[in-house]
Amino acid sequence: MTVAAIETGSLGTDGTQNRTVAPSMVERMTLILDAFDAPSTRLTLEQVARTTHLPRSTAHRILDQLVRLQWLSHSSFGYALGARALNLGGTGGNHLELREATAAVLHELRLRTGMVAHLAILDGADVRYLDKVGGRFAAIVPSRVGGRAPAQCTALGKAMLAWLSAEQVEDRVMPTLVRQTSRTIRDPVTLHRELGRIRDRNGLAFERGECFSGISCVAAAIRGPEGPEAAISLVGDAHTALERVAPLVVVAARQVTQELYPMVRSHPAGTNHPQRTPSHRDATGPGTARRSTFDLAEARR
Repeated sequence: MTVAAIETGSLGTDGTQNRTVAPSMVERMTLILDAFDAPSTRLTLEQVARTTHLPRSTAHRILDQLVRLQWLSHSSFGYALGARALNLGGTGGNHLELREATAAVLHELRLRTGMVAHLAILDGADVRYLDKVGGRFAAIVPSRVGGRAPAQCTALGKAMLAWLSAEQVEDRVMPTLVRQTSRTIRDPVTLHRELGRIRDRNGLAFERGECFSGISCVAAAIRGPEGPEAAISLVGDAHTALERVAPLVVVAARQVTQELYPMVRSHPAGTNHPQRTPSHRDATGPGTARRSTFDLAEARR
């Protein structure tokens, strides 16, 4: 769908006057929303204006209105679908605050590494992807926002399962240890041993070809007062040196944890107990996010 310009006084071949009708406000808003063709799409003002063929000033005015009404959200990285649109599409749930808090670090992870960055939550025996920021491996990573994968065979899932009690892990995933590839963990003893190694690494989880053949991943959990709230990951191909980028993932997850849950400290699995206290981001209005400033020096400590 494109926008036709208003023409007055132009004549057709038969001598009659042609008039093209300017699109209504609803049509212009629809044009802009249609530009966001996936929940993970982020566009700048210039990209929206170019895609919709709307004047830049018109696009900016409508974007501001859509942000105010929470159809879109806005950060230093551009515009994205907001709470209303995500909830309507069934992919957002009640996780807009989490997506906004992680938007900057996901983009920074991608910029620093060129890899695909994911945000996901535990949903039953699965992980559900809340955000995906593409890098050079985006085309080969078969994940999508709103999509699912078995928790026990993803680094994202294992990073979160490691901070649950053994009983919680048994109840959540043991009845459905689905085989995805020849490398998928399907034995309960092996899974518990793997989760123990993740705890020994302070929550750092690896996955090499367990969910998708030829894909490797490193992840760390965002931990709330009652346990893991979500996890962040970097994804590459089978030849990616995950250990080299792993410290960045740890720092990113720690940063989001401290921002959302500043009283949460490192405890053994299943013993996160401090309650959340208000942080500076609670004063931030809807549709905004801050720029991440985590650095490689901190990651290498």
